[in-house]
Amino acid sequence: MVTFPNCKINLGLNILRKREDNFHNIETVFFPLPFYDVLEIVSSENETQFINTGISGGEIKNNLCLKAYELLKKDFAHLPKIKMHLHKTIPVGAGLGGGSADGAFTLSLLNKKYQLHIPLTQLTEYALELGSDCPFFLMNKPAIAKGRGEHLEEIDISLSGYKIVIIHPRIHVSTKELFQQIKPAIPAKRIKNILQQPVESWKNDLVNDFEKIVFKIYPQIKTIKNELYQNGALYASMTGTGSTVFGIFRQNEQVHLPKQNNYTCKVVQNLA
Repeated sequence: MVTFPNCKINLGLNILRKREDNFHNIETVFFPLPFYDVLEIVSSENETQFINTGISGGEIKNNLCLKAYELLKKDFAHLPKIKMHLHKTIPVGAGLGGGSADGAFTLSLLNKKYQLHIPLTQLTEYALELGSDCPFFLMNKPAIAKGRGEHLEEIDISLSGYKIVIIHPRIHVSTKELFQQIKPAIPAKRIKNILQQPVESWKNDLVNDFEKIVFKIYPQIKTIKNELYQNGALYASMTGTGSTVFGIFRQNEQVHLPKQNNYTCKVVQNLA
């Protein structure tokens, strides 16, 4: 059985306060994009196997697909040994949530393939054990995310008539270090209200709190954002903790992508 985990971008990202458990309360909007990995799961008569092709997902022992299988295996002993093949095209550690999507989609696929009859509420609890933004990919619709990112509220927002250009400069940004440097604050305008405004006005109001820190350390990421605006983007931003930057363009706008050989560039169309 095959499924296609997709990525997301953050429309705005505000860090509101640090919690007693050392996590931070955030406010953001997760917006799913039709940019996919490919995940296949089949039963195995031998040992459970995991194969990663395409972009490397790092150490196999840390892969969220395997962790998802192990979570369910603890509670569903009859779950058979499997062979998983993950073909990655979504950049890793890029702020696009590709790994989280892979883990969440693994939970859903195992639930469906082996008729485990796990209700969505319980599946969401498993997803949260994998990571704060994993539950989003079970919903997979535009949503305001609060708390650590697990409290989700569906939001009515459409970007039909636009296209999104994604540029990943293949720079690894340490999320842990960024959270150590961030200074939480309540924004003057809440993201939900800003997104009710025309896309053209988001440039002035919709911010990612991590950009100030990241741009100082990696000025080339700031340069990418500026280049997107110079090419006609209505709105451009870093997604998550980076290092991916995206620009929203009108559907018929011609875009000249950066020519650096080490950049991964993707134009995403057919937005909902």
